[in-house]
Amino acid sequence: MTFDPASFEFTQPSGPSPIRASTVLPARRENIHLHTEDGHELVGELALPESGPVTATLITLHPLPTHGGFMDSHVFRKASYRLPALAGVAVLRFNTRGTSSPRGTSAGTFEEGIGERLDVEAAVRFAVERQLPNRWLVGWSFGTELALMYGAVEPVASQIEGAVLLSPPLHRATDAHLRLWAEAAKPLTVLVPEHDDYLQPAAAAERFSLVPHARVVAVDGAKHLWVGEKYASRALNEIVDDVTEAGSGPEGLPQEWNGPVSTAVA
Repeated sequence: MTFDPASFEFTQPSGPSPIRASTVLPARRENIHLHTEDGHELVGELALPESGPVTATLITLHPLPTHGGFMDSHVFRKASYRLPALAGVAVLRFNTRGTSSPRGTSAGTFEEGIGERLDVEAAVRFAVERQLPNRWLVGWSFGTELALMYGAVEPVASQIEGAVLLSPPLHRATDAHLRLWAEAAKPLTVLVPEHDDYLQPAAAAERFSLVPHARVVAVDGAKHLWVGEKYASRALNEIVDDVTEAGSGPEGLPQEWNGPVSTAVA
């Protein structure tokens, strides 16, 4: 059964509630379908602020599906739960070709990041057609490879502001792709966990030196999967700081919410 985002049941607590890993804040959520140029239908979700303007749009690219990555990978799930309410940010999540999640299964099969170029293009095209403003690619692990390989070339490059990368392994993305980002001169932020399994901060700084304007941020204590509320919150704060004018604030995004809340079932 396909998950229905309208199934969240919101209640009004008597006072401010702490924002926990499973807390869901109000948003306008809808199941969406993306259509690729080679005929695949991809399933996804769009979460929009319940009211007020959209300050930025995140087009999220999930971790490796052959190792458990999908649109519900926890940092992106928490982004969709929180950022529309806390920062006015729209969050577009989707399963790349052949990937399954509670939302459903996208058509096609995993293509090692090659055919997925059309998935990225379809997601960006959807955001443009929906007139979602201030569009950013946000990749995590395998998703960073897609952002690096396809974000600095057309038709995507002219339709996005830049990209934020979480835990880039730089396996599929090469120096040639980094040079394209250098030429494009679009903002690029690289969040590198101290204990990453694939690329740690010192090595990341060396590799990304090919993109002189890139901001490489070492995150002390974090690991590749950003496990733990402390590290997931740090990632969301860094993303909001990059993509919105107001940023996350001097203390980071609020850790309490005074309004209706729901709880997601793990």
